[in-house]
Amino acid sequence: MERFRPLIERAHILLESLPYIRAFYGKTVVVKYGGHAMVDEDLKDFFAKDVVLMKYIGMHPVVVHGGGPQIGRTMERMGKTPRFVDGLRVTDDETMDIVEMVLGGKVNKEIVALINKHGGRAVGLTGKDGGLITARKMMVSRESPAGQAPEIMDLGHVGEVVGVDPRVIGTLKEGDFVPIIAPVGVDEKGVAYNINADHVAGWVAAALKAERVVFMTDVEGIRDKGGELISTLPVSRVEELIEDGTITGGMIPKVRASVQALAEGVGKAHIVDGRIPHAILLELFTDRGIGTEIV
Repeated sequence: MERFRPLIERAHILLESLPYIRAFYGKTVVVKYGGHAMVDEDLKDFFAKDVVLMKYIGMHPVVVHGGGPQIGRTMERMGKTPRFVDGLRVTDDETMDIVEMVLGGKVNKEIVALINKHGGRAVGLTGKDGGLITARKMMVSRESPAGQAPEIMDLGHVGEVVGVDPRVIGTLKEGDFVPIIAPVGVDEKGVAYNINADHVAGWVAAALKAERVVFMTDVEGIRDKGGELISTLPVSRVEELIEDGTITGGMIPKVRASVQALAEGVGKAHIVDGRIPHAILLELFTDRGIGTEIV
């Protein structure tokens, strides 16, 4: 019996995941893929295998990816200096061409190829495909000296989502494919816009009435003022934590996207550390999880 103990322990690990596999069978999970998990070669492999596993046990994963660092490196190689206003990339016509080339071409197809390599059937999309993402120009205002109107900043082809038509995703799901979505949308005139991938993931999850939306990032989750990880965060506390500075920087769009998705019928939102191998599986299929769930 003793020599079989390691195998028995593995069986216990599999059985721990059984209730979660049963609960998620046939359900849609939207994953925002970004951060270090898109750079480290081992983590890229782990992510692809996780997505394939989710598909094979009867889930319907949908991936929305970022690619900011890849865009920046390509711009620099082409002799163009990236410019940012309040963390948003200024996107003129030439930069938008680079964004579409990098996100919809290089990054998207690399993810597709990696998932297919590990036995999945992935298909790459942008918001242009099948009218998936309708967008509009985002205008940013800056505070001006007292008594003056705020300054309105035109960032070019930086957009925000105004609608998602999920029919093309539904068609792929029926064909047993995994949709991989680059965060590019178009307005009613066909003008393309670069959109924050967290924003897109929240909208896509809402349109699909997903069971879960998972945001992969480079921190463990949301921490309180004492530095302790908040395992479960009620939506009712989100604005309070933003106002008191607990939630800051790049975590804000993830949390706001989570709140919007939950308001539209998504079951739960999760923020996990993508630097941890198999982070998605550890969050969804274990009793404790590893990140912050927003409920």
